[in-house]
Amino acid sequence: MRNLLLFCIALATLAACSPSEPKPDPQPAEQEPVKADTANEQANEQANEQANETITDRMAKEHAGDEPTASDGAKQAPATEVVGKEVEYFSRAGEPITGYLAEPKDAAEDLPAIIVIHEWWGLNDNIRAMTRRLAGEGYRALAVDLYNGETADTPEKARRLMNKTMNNDKAALVNLSAARRWMEDEYSPSAMGIIGWCFGGGWSLRGALNMKENVDAVVMYYGEVNTDESQLADLKAPLLGIFGAEDQGIPVENVREFDKTLEKLDKNATIQIFEDAGHAFANPSGKNYDKEAAQKAWELTTAFFDKHLE
Repeated sequence: MRNLLLFCIALATLAACSPSEPKPDPQPAEQEPVKADTANEQANEQANEQANETITDRMAKEHAGDEPTASDGAKQAPATEVVGKEVEYFSRAGEPITGYLAEPKDAAEDLPAIIVIHEWWGLNDNIRAMTRRLAGEGYRALAVDLYNGETADTPEKARRLMNKTMNNDKAALVNLSAARRWMEDEYSPSAMGIIGWCFGGGWSLRGALNMKENVDAVVMYYGEVNTDESQLADLKAPLLGIFGAEDQGIPVENVREFDKTLEKLDKNATIQIFEDAGHAFANPSGKNYDKEAAQKAWELTTAFFDKHLE
């Protein structure tokens, strides 16, 4: 028994003195691979930002030296007596978004409605004046605010505000959809139109593509065009596009390609190009106003809405 005990002690001593097998160093944790869809999303976002910079650069050149003074269009009185007021139609992160609502005096509840989108200067008094002119044609018109309460008094600030909105397009589309829902909830309009100038012209098209069957007529004044067939396939409403042949911000060759794409898709669209007009020729604000071309464009606009909004 004593010999067995001594043998076990010897084995334990030998094991303690023997070098132990070294433990492997811990391997660094594997970095999560970037998923293909995330990588594509990032690449698309960068491409969109670059495209937006190009658009805003072109707009800045067209508005160099310009200022948001009232054009003759904004100075004209409505055809009939109207009333207007500020309204809260949306709230983002607890902050109210306020627009301007104009309607004929003693208006019926179910009047056709029009969403009005400001040019690159923002929702200023000139946009409010054009909203009242639209109301004077027999519509309930809501001018939205895509700049969240800011307006521009210089081209530099307008460029910054425009680019900021373009790079957050989802928020702008939510804003437009909220305006439509607010009008429907408050008044149950018989039909819904959308109109915009310059920056707003591009957003009137984008809004119509996003809201699809919820829009009955679209008017875009020299806004950024879209020639992607897969996207334009979503256009359900009749469209009137008004452009200037001398516009360097929205090149006329792009407009003609836009027109061809709409025709190929068999869309109900009318593209009117004013041969001697430049960018912003009918804007509510600015010094590029062309009285003759703007008046003809307004007549086309009111006739178009009269036909498609009932």
